[in-house]
Amino acid sequence: MNDRENLLDLTPAQALERLTAFMRDEGLPVYRARQVVRHLWVAPAREFAGMTDLPVALRERLEARFTLPRLTVVAREKSADGTEKFLFRLADGEAIETVAIPEGNRVTLCISSQAGCALQCAFCATGAMGFSRNLAVHEIAGQVREMRLLDPPIPVTNVVFMGMGEPLMNWKAVDPALTILNDPNGLGIGARHITVSTVGVLPGIVALGKRPEQFRLAISIHAPSDSLRQELMPINTKYPLAQVIEAAKVFDRRVTFEYVMLGGVNDGEEHALNLAALARECRAFVNLIPLHPGGARGFTPTPGHRIAAFARELRAQNVEVAVRKSRGVDIAAACGQLRVERLGRRTPRATQQHGDVDVKR
Repeated sequence: MNDRENLLDLTPAQALERLTAFMRDEGLPVYRARQVVRHLWVAPAREFAGMTDLPVALRERLEARFTLPRLTVVAREKSADGTEKFLFRLADGEAIETVAIPEGNRVTLCISSQAGCALQCAFCATGAMGFSRNLAVHEIAGQVREMRLLDPPIPVTNVVFMGMGEPLMNWKAVDPALTILNDPNGLGIGARHITVSTVGVLPGIVALGKRPEQFRLAISIHAPSDSLRQELMPINTKYPLAQVIEAAKVFDRRVTFEYVMLGGVNDGEEHALNLAALARECRAFVNLIPLHPGGARGFTPTPGHRIAAFARELRAQNVEVAVRKSRGVDIAAACGQLRVERLGRRTPRATQQHGDVDVKR
C-alpha cells in the first residue's frame, strides 16, 4: 500500500510544519524544510528529483515519504483570441477543465472545483454531464500549479472559480485551496484577484465572508424572479432569491451578479428593471454574459444589440454593469463542453457534500 503523504493537499504553513518534523526525525537541518516548501508552489518542481538545490540523498528520502501528484493534460486547445482550454485527467480517471484567458497584461485562470456538477442549471454544459465527485485541495490549486510547469509557463494573475462545479458545495477543499492560492509561500495571487462564483449556497457565502482576506464573491443570478430562476436553476428551491440577496447584503465586500443572457427568456425590459432593483438592494455590480453557443442546450443567445440595450436599461437605473466578451468560441470553451465531447455525459446525481459547509465562527 502506498502511504506516502501528499504535500500538495496541505497549506504552505501545514507543509512547513510537517517537513520540519520530518527533517528533525531524519537528523537533517530544518532549513531544508523551507527549501522544499518553495518547490511546492512558488517555484514548483515536477518531482522531488527536480529540487536540485537539495542533496540527492534527501531527494530520495523525500520521494520515499511524500508525493507531489500531477494533473495530466489530455487536451489543450488554443483559440484565435488567445484563450486556451485544458482538459486534465486526474489520478482516478476523472477529468476537469481549466481555461486561461489573456487580457492585456493579465491572465485569468478559470478553475474547476468539482468533477461535473449536480446543480443541472438548464443552460449549462457542465450540468448536462452529471456529477462525479468533489475535487481534492491539490486538484483545485494544482490547476494553477500546472500553468507554472508548462514550457513556457502561463503567468496567471487572476483566478476565478467559474469552471466545473459549485465551489461552495466543496468548501472543505476550496477553503484551504484559497489559502494556497493567496499565500506568499503558495501561489501568491492577491485576494482581490481571486473570485469565488456560487449559485447562492448560503452557508458557503457566510464562510467565505468570515475569512479575513478580500476574496471576491460572484453570485449566479441569471433570473430576477423566483419563478423564472426556479425554471433555470433548480437550486433556487433550497436557496431562494430573497435569501441569496440578503446574504449578498451582509457580505462585507462588493458582490458581482453573473447574468447569462438567454434570448427571449430573461432579456426583456421588465427583467432589466427587476434585476436593477435586486442589484441596488445589495450594491452589486452586474456582469452580463453572452450565452456561449457550445453551452446553449436548446437556448438561443441574446443578440448583441439587445444585450447592449439591456445594459443601458441597467445603467439608467444607476446600476454598474459590464458585458463580458465571448472568448474561445472556436475551441469548445463553454464550461464542460470539451469534457463532454471527449468523455461523454454521465447520469446526473446529487453531490455528496451538498450542505457540508464548515462555517467558521
